[in-house]
Amino acid sequence: MSQKFPELYGTPVPDCKLFTGFKPCEPYKECRTCQDPVPIGTRILIINFESMGDILVNTSFLPALKRKFPESQITWLTLTKNRALLYNNPYIDHLSLYDYDERLFLLAQEFDVLINIDKSDRAASIAVKMKAREKLGFGLNRNGALIPLNPEATYLYQLGLSDDLKFKKNKRTMSDILHEMCRLEFRRDEMVLNLTSEEKQKAARMKSELGIKDGETVVGINTGSNVLFPNKKLSEDQYLELIEMLAGIPKVRVVLFGGPEDADRNARLADAVGYKVISTPTNLGLRNGIVMIDIADIVISGDAMGLYAGIALKKYVIAWFGPTCWEEVDLYDRGIKIIPDGLACSPCWKKECPYGTECISEIRLTAIAEAVQARVRELKPVKA
Repeated sequence: MSQKFPELYGTPVPDCKLFTGFKPCEPYKECRTCQDPVPIGTRILIINFESMGDILVNTSFLPALKRKFPESQITWLTLTKNRALLYNNPYIDHLSLYDYDERLFLLAQEFDVLINIDKSDRAASIAVKMKAREKLGFGLNRNGALIPLNPEATYLYQLGLSDDLKFKKNKRTMSDILHEMCRLEFRRDEMVLNLTSEEKQKAARMKSELGIKDGETVVGINTGSNVLFPNKKLSEDQYLELIEMLAGIPKVRVVLFGGPEDADRNARLADAVGYKVISTPTNLGLRNGIVMIDIADIVISGDAMGLYAGIALKKYVIAWFGPTCWEEVDLYDRGIKIIPDGLACSPCWKKECPYGTECISEIRLTAIAEAVQARVRELKPVKA
């Protein structure tokens, strides 16, 4: 636990989350006579930089972490581009954004528990250099090789070293594996992505501005994916075929989501199909993109950030998979997975496919459309 220093050179230095040493937490409030300090408790540092989708998945261990350490102060170190994913998260006391000054600031501190989730040189280096009583996850050895910092991190470590384990044998979700690494009880807690009340109101206004009528089921298609893995996208012809199927379902409005790199393609798809399809803005930033996804009743996506945002927002999700590991993804009983049928080469690590990306070209679009129809029937029961 954090050591308490009630007084230093005659000045109170309280064990309180609100104390910074610069100014009172409230105007004219005196630390010496404070009746309601907020104890720091166990100081926890989480290091997680890589993959936006993974960051959302990794928020699922925060409830268990708080159950284990109810009196605690949680700091999450990440990249500036990921701020929108962790904004308004009630479990995070400090969201630290990685830069030179922030590294110096953190290196001057001491933590009780350090959790490095990332298997990257940058994150592992910081984990080794930080002062912490207990370190979990991944670090570096004297030769600069990635190593597990605790025995419970071994399974996740081996998952990266063995294609047979990762692609063929593993049946556990990544959230389950993460809880084991962090020595936490796994209760299948969900990801934590909280929209503010203002953002909820913005989503409602957006539905109206986009011309979506009461009684229409909004089917959102996320056409984007990590630019480093182009094989995780359907072709434009596949998207067009799928959209035409969905646009023919009564009372369904199709909405397209994506990143800035998807804007032109989404506009072409919307123009080709007509008024039943809406291409949403893709240049308003990540947080506004998440708000856009919130307008959907059903989210269709490949293994990309939009998929995890849909899951975290508790949408009904139809997830299709090609080269990535479907076993690791938990839909929390709100959706279905469309997976390759009998392909020995899928999943895989390849960024370029020598087999014509069969795992993508053979995705059963009719299965996706049938899943949408089934969900629409559930949402709109037939009147007696």
